[in-house]
Amino acid sequence: EVQLVESWGGLVQAGGSLRLSCAASGFTFDAYAIGWFRQAPGKEREGVSCISNSGATTYYADSVKGRFTISRDNAKNTVYLQMNSLKPEDTAVYYCRMGDNWGQGTQVTVSS
Repeated sequence: EVQLVESWGGLVQAGGSLRLSCAASGFTFDAYAIGWFRQAPGKEREGVSCISNSGATTYYADSVKGRFTISRDNAKNTVYLQMNSLKPEDTAVYYCRMGDNWGQGTQVTVSS
């Protein structure tokens, strides 16, 4: 069974940082790209960042480019999202995704 478990969301002041983790199991981790998405209240879910299976290729939404960094540790079956210079508009539930599989999400709240 594929499982994706996000961790380390929280409450932070504007300008602060958080590092999210997505721990994966139930599939050959280093064979798949992984993506981070977010959904703010009243808004559609949007793509934030993704990383190729090897980690060599990454993508960022314009809204987070230069502030967020995605990485992965294939030995630990984990993908990370380092979020710096956080803004109130980054407040959302953050999800990781592999194919059609989603985690349960972790709440990130940025106060002004």
